[in-house]
Amino acid sequence: MANSAQTMLGSVVALWRYPVKSMMGEELNAAELTQRGLRGDRAYGLVDSADGKVASAKNPRKWPQLFDFRAALTEAPRNDASGTVRITLPDGTVVSSEQRDVDQVLSQALKRDVALRAAERRSAQEATAEEYCLDMEGVDHRDTVTDFALPEGTFFDAAVVHVLTVATLDRLRELYPKGRFEVRRFRPNIVVETGSTDFAENAWIDHTIAIGEGIRLSITGPCPRCVMTTLPQGDLPKDPGILRTAAQQNNANVGVYASVVRGGTVRRGDVVRLE
Repeated sequence: MANSAQTMLGSVVALWRYPVKSMMGEELNAAELTQRGLRGDRAYGLVDSADGKVASAKNPRKWPQLFDFRAALTEAPRNDASGTVRITLPDGTVVSSEQRDVDQVLSQALKRDVALRAAERRSAQEATAEEYCLDMEGVDHRDTVTDFALPEGTFFDAAVVHVLTVATLDRLRELYPKGRFEVRRFRPNIVVETGSTDFAENAWIDHTIAIGEGIRLSITGPCPRCVMTTLPQGDLPKDPGILRTAAQQNNANVGVYASVVRGGTVRRGDVVRLE
């Protein structure tokens, strides 16, 4: 039974996992949430053999095709192992992490020499990625490419869980009706329906949210957005106005970061409460 001191926020309406950093991911009905986030999330990354940096769509000048690749796990991974990932290339070819020539196939498709790495096998040298910052007001380091460090032993940019509300997307649509503010632009793990139309999750920062019967997430801070949100994805067009609107209206933040206080199985439909 929920604690009477808890405040009802809404419910989980979508769950997403991205088995390979900066590739398109897979929508789930349920997932195991551990101290390292959704099991299998960012389990793999591509490492540039030339400079040892991790491939990231945050630098589309260097990696313009990453959103044309889709990754899915063939089965739920056990413990903290990465499991086997299946990658669909832009031309429809499917390659598995178990294939001996997987690096060669991916390198040919990306026109760069890359190696597919499991997070638990990432070396200390493979600890940075690059971000290109658009030249627009409200965005730091405008029109530059900067390096950023990845947390030790992972392919996450900052936090292990990203939570986004439908309310925030609805508010952004109101502010910029031409923009297509869809979930896939923002790559969250957990999407929550709150029934409101504002930047609802901003009020959760520095609090704990409960999901379902046992999961607890500590909301650690806002999720600052970057050029990735403006890039074309499938039928979504390139649109710098997506990031510009977020910058002007919510300090370039869309969603919040979280750490896992208590894990468990998270499911679509689970009730979300504020503690």
